[in-house]
Amino acid sequence: MTETVLLVGGGGREHAVARALADDVELYACASNRNPGIGRLAAGFSEVDERDTAAVVSYATSVDADLAVIGPESALAAGVADALADAGVYTFGPSADAARIETDKQFQRSFMREQAIPGCPEFETFDDSEAAASYVAAVEHDVAVKPAGLTGGKGVRVTGDQLTREEAVSYVRESTYDEWVIEERLIGEEFTVQAFVADGEVRPTPAVQDHKRAYEGDEGPNTGGMGSYSAPERTLPFLSDADYERAVEILEATVDALPAYEGVLYGQFMATADGVAVVEFNARFGDPEATNTLPVMETPLIDVLTAARDGEPLPELSFAPTATVCKYAVPEGYPTDPAGGTKIEIDESSAGDALLFYASVDERADGLYTTTSRAMAVVGTGPTISEAETVASDALAAAGEGLRYRTDVGTAALVQRRVDHVTELRGEG
Repeated sequence: MTETVLLVGGGGREHAVARALADDVELYACASNRNPGIGRLAAGFSEVDERDTAAVVSYATSVDADLAVIGPESALAAGVADALADAGVYTFGPSADAARIETDKQFQRSFMREQAIPGCPEFETFDDSEAAASYVAAVEHDVAVKPAGLTGGKGVRVTGDQLTREEAVSYVRESTYDEWVIEERLIGEEFTVQAFVADGEVRPTPAVQDHKRAYEGDEGPNTGGMGSYSAPERTLPFLSDADYERAVEILEATVDALPAYEGVLYGQFMATADGVAVVEFNARFGDPEATNTLPVMETPLIDVLTAARDGEPLPELSFAPTATVCKYAVPEGYPTDPAGGTKIEIDESSAGDALLFYASVDERADGLYTTTSRAMAVVGTGPTISEAETVASDALAAAGEGLRYRTDVGTAALVQRRVDHVTELRGEG
């Protein structure tokens, strides 16, 4: 019997999930924005706010969904998984309470400390922005300054890297946030490991490196993610097998301390001079990381979802020995002063050997146009990271005016800089 699956969310991450499911299920989707890529794969698409629990449940009931998958963290925070479960629809996504591992950074760090989860940096929490600012001004070492709630990947600032101490103090004082986590600055190379979780089991996927900074050379403000790459094996060129295994051990320890957790648990880690530390946890697929891992996952995604629903052991995951490079095309001026309204000239047929995942686009009668957010992820695949990067860049060569992307993501020069950085940190040269 074909499963009927409801996908909640309309971004590039959700387009990757839809592509991984579409051939095996009857797919329906709902989101506040109509994603044309998902729309072409789904039997139905309802434009409702994915945080509107009543509307999502109503649509799930109307299509007689057997199970649901939630993409965005905002829907998890709003309790959509809880509401669907109450309506009798199995949902692969944590409850709002379990999702606090992402949605509440104060909870996240306090939980790690109380449960002795490895890799937790030194930190302090504050419920008042003035007290947080005073601490930042007084502390002697560089710090990461984090609003406690969801910020779309754009709220964290780091002294000694992005901001001076004085600028960080001003940022805290002038922001609209009250609750803060101030923690020691971690120095190293970031990487992500996503894992499927159900009934206490953890099935990790290959490591990915995301690039949040807006411009080449890791310059500029943080964004939702400008691109990412993965290697043909589970690790990355700057990681050892021990680094990857340590990251998985941290995920397993976290799940042991959250036995009711079901869904994707995504660890953002830092390979430091002293080992692997936790930058943060997220309670869903990464965006763009899902566009790297799902296209090369040979185990059918629906098999993972139904095993979780039916209380069966999760299947062991198999991945093609293929590298991937994702590059996000964004409107000129993104993220500080984005100029939307540019017609998008690239589509699935003109992307060549690359995969295309739409994110935030405006579908009009004469085609697709940019909004003021990330427009689309273009993913190249190949036997090496460098060859995958060439596929992605060739596809984006036709992007035209009004769109830009980071040309350096996945290049041999950038990857080598990562390797050299970790080698230097660890004194291995």
